[in-house]
Amino acid sequence: MPRELTIGNGSLQVMFDDAYRLRDIYFPHVGQENHTVGHAFRFGIFIDGQLSWIHEPDWERVLVYKPDTLVTAVKLINQRFELMLDCRDAVDFHDNIYLREVIVHNLANRLREIRLFFHQDFHLYENNIADTALYEPRLQAIIHYKANRYFLVNAKVDTMIGIEEWAIGIKEYGRAEGTWRDAEDGQLGKNPIEQGSVDSTIALRMTLPVHGQAACYYWITAGTKFSEIRSLNAIVIDKSPVELIDHTEDYWRIWMTKGLPNFADLPSGIVDLYKRSLLTIRTMTDNHGGIIAANDSDLLQFGRDTYSYVWPRDAARAAYALTRTGYIDIPRNFFRFCADVITDEGYLLHKYNPDRSLGSSWHPWYAREQMEIPIQEDGTALVLWALWQHFIRHKDIDFANQLYKHFIIRAADFLEDYRFEDTGLPRPSYDLWEERYGVHTFTVATVYGGLIAAAHFAESFRDQPLAEKYRRAAFEIQEAAKRILYSPQDGRFAQRFNPDTKELDLTIDASLFGVTAFGLFPADNPMVVSTMRQIEDRLTVKTEVGGIARYERDRFVSVTEDFKRIPGNPWIICTLWLAQYKIAAAHSLEQLQSVIDILLWVTRHTRPSGALPEQLHPFGERLISVCPLSWSHAEFIITVLDYLDKYYLLGGNKR
Repeated sequence: MPRELTIGNGSLQVMFDDAYRLRDIYFPHVGQENHTVGHAFRFGIFIDGQLSWIHEPDWERVLVYKPDTLVTAVKLINQRFELMLDCRDAVDFHDNIYLREVIVHNLANRLREIRLFFHQDFHLYENNIADTALYEPRLQAIIHYKANRYFLVNAKVDTMIGIEEWAIGIKEYGRAEGTWRDAEDGQLGKNPIEQGSVDSTIALRMTLPVHGQAACYYWITAGTKFSEIRSLNAIVIDKSPVELIDHTEDYWRIWMTKGLPNFADLPSGIVDLYKRSLLTIRTMTDNHGGIIAANDSDLLQFGRDTYSYVWPRDAARAAYALTRTGYIDIPRNFFRFCADVITDEGYLLHKYNPDRSLGSSWHPWYAREQMEIPIQEDGTALVLWALWQHFIRHKDIDFANQLYKHFIIRAADFLEDYRFEDTGLPRPSYDLWEERYGVHTFTVATVYGGLIAAAHFAESFRDQPLAEKYRRAAFEIQEAAKRILYSPQDGRFAQRFNPDTKELDLTIDASLFGVTAFGLFPADNPMVVSTMRQIEDRLTVKTEVGGIARYERDRFVSVTEDFKRIPGNPWIICTLWLAQYKIAAAHSLEQLQSVIDILLWVTRHTRPSGALPEQLHPFGERLISVCPLSWSHAEFIITVLDYLDKYYLLGGNKR
């Protein structure tokens, strides 16, 4: 189930599924720790002697955002109960406070009394062991805590602040389902405290005038000690929840203006998705530098692991996208993150947790009866390449100087050294898809780009011997790629090369776009043109959905064996790579027109909220894998900016 809405401030992140159930609360890092582990917080209404949870089928739901913000604009309609709810959700841009505004509209021609129920299903530190939930009478609030994690729940109806009706109890133990069951008769038991596997539910009473409305506010403060959540609760009361939500709306609209280019006459849907992509990446960015791949915790139910990691590969592309849009601090923090975690040998490992500790991995240190470095070398190279892109746009010489010896030289020396003496090609590592070990053309292209970036840095710091060393290595890689990785008989670059057998794996792979993306060869080079033509021809998904697959016969969560028609599921990033190539190869405004079609294709396959998935079902039945994926949003931003740069270069004006 996708995460339809995500809001946050870089320390506290809150996510909702497509039924408007709060499903994830990450704190104190984006992507780490998830204090719900995907368990739903229920929200319901008791009216006319009946309880209805808003995720049930008789509710119509529209889940979108206020334009250009990280504040939701949710509409809930129940014709049977003659009710309509307008909700705004926000995480305060400065403080770790989640807020919800609920305006209930009475569509009936009679005065009505209702109760709103809010259910909290915390799993602090990502488990249900030894939690405590209690009612705090001085604050008239519910508190959930364990060790150094504290959450305070409070509410306001009209001028009345505080919780007067609540239930606290056991869940997920024996036959106890949770206190949400206590709400079914409209009454809550007011148990003051419970320990172990616990949850809580609160009730708010409201009077609805004839064809009128009433409002209430609900909030959760997050902290590492009681005094912290108490102080945050006081901020909400002193400033008022509506003022905090309004100020958060204003903040994000101002934040957005920094990253807006002149869109010429790009269709409004593309412009809207560009803006939403910026905001989505921001919600996936931790204040300590980590850019998270995805935080859809439903994946935990199947693989017992998540996408809540910092992959250097994905994050480098996201940092590059933000660099292109004019943001400085977020990419800076990410590059500092990488400088902090790089090994003494000069490489980045598979993936990292947001707190900079090493993430889980399936890449072994021992394989093929020998020790192997378990890396995707493209991750190290892409960060170095993206750092140079950041430097040339912002001329951030002081920042580059901070990283020069510790990160830039260390990473570049590794890229230069980790090569075969006979061919000059990089030694084996795992491919960008994290599936195969070998010498991959995409990796080769990124290493070339990383070494050229390092040479530029060395020249900027008047370090000519290093610059010459890195350029020489890059030239050797380029010559070897031309000589070894391209098959004249097949008219395309190989997916990978086996250095032991000297054989080429000629599987057509969308990542072969890398040979031009990072400067290895120009877009109009005949080898590149022929390769990209075959990618478009052979990897296009031949269903109504369309799009480009990763590579031929891709079995990752595949739904069919009809690989001739459906070489693999369509991926957003692979389809956008084709668009980026078409932009690079275009020599006229007319040739750019096909790019608009691809960008519009992407907009048609977003969620209603603007969230982009990793991949699509080839028959359009449902999403596959995580949503939203930061990498998908990053490639959309990059593609739009590439298009606009080329459009104006070719003499385009507003059409």
